[in-house]
Amino acid sequence: MFKRLGNLFKGFFGLFIGGLERKNPEALLDVEKENLRDQIAKYNKGLAGHAALCERLISQTRSLEAEEKDLHAKVLAHLRAGNKELAGQYALRHQQAKKEHETIRQQMEEAEKTYKELLNARDVSVKAARDKIESLKRGINEAKIAQATAELNEMASGMINEIGSAGDTLNRLEHIVREDKEQASGRARVARDSIDLSAISAKAGEQSALEDLALADFAAAAGIALEKPAATEPLAPPAAEPTKSMGPLQSE
Repeated sequence: MFKRLGNLFKGFFGLFIGGLERKNPEALLDVEKENLRDQIAKYNKGLAGHAALCERLISQTRSLEAEEKDLHAKVLAHLRAGNKELAGQYALRHQQAKKEHETIRQQMEEAEKTYKELLNARDVSVKAARDKIESLKRGINEAKIAQATAELNEMASGMINEIGSAGDTLNRLEHIVREDKEQASGRARVARDSIDLSAISAKAGEQSALEDLALADFAAAAGIALEKPAATEPLAPPAAEPTKSMGPLQSE
């Protein structure tokens, strides 16, 4: 029972963590980048230890090489001097140094080869990891853009549906606005037709006459002669008919 409860708890916890990872991919990527840095640091530490081994083998190889040359010279010197016993002892030591030198040299070459392989493997792995991280970063950005685009499309689709569903309301509003406009236009027409234009014309004529009279009084008081407006020429009076007499004409 406890095991089943533990599995259930692990399952819920895994779902919770998975949800957090899905919501925060950048944080997960940062964690993996930090893990990569730690792995590179550990790998470099081990690589440095192997490089130290290579340097130690190189140093031993050089030392044995110098010892081998020195023993070789001593063997020749004692042989030429006729000291066979010492020559034999140096020859034996020379043989042992030569074998050890060969063994250490082979170990050094293998260590150098291994070091280069490890160094190359590190560079390849780091490059692959960095390329993967950059690819994930681009993928996260593209996913964000796609998500934002999807949200905008969903919003636009929702707006279109809402506008379509509000068509009846808009039609009713258009009808109300048109009726109000027609009623206002009708009221304006009735008011315009109710205006007495003849009274307005008479009032305008009266006002003009009063203005002319006031101007004439002012000019007379100031001694200014006003030019009379050109009047239209009157029609010629009809020719007078000759007077008829009742009696006969008198002779001169």
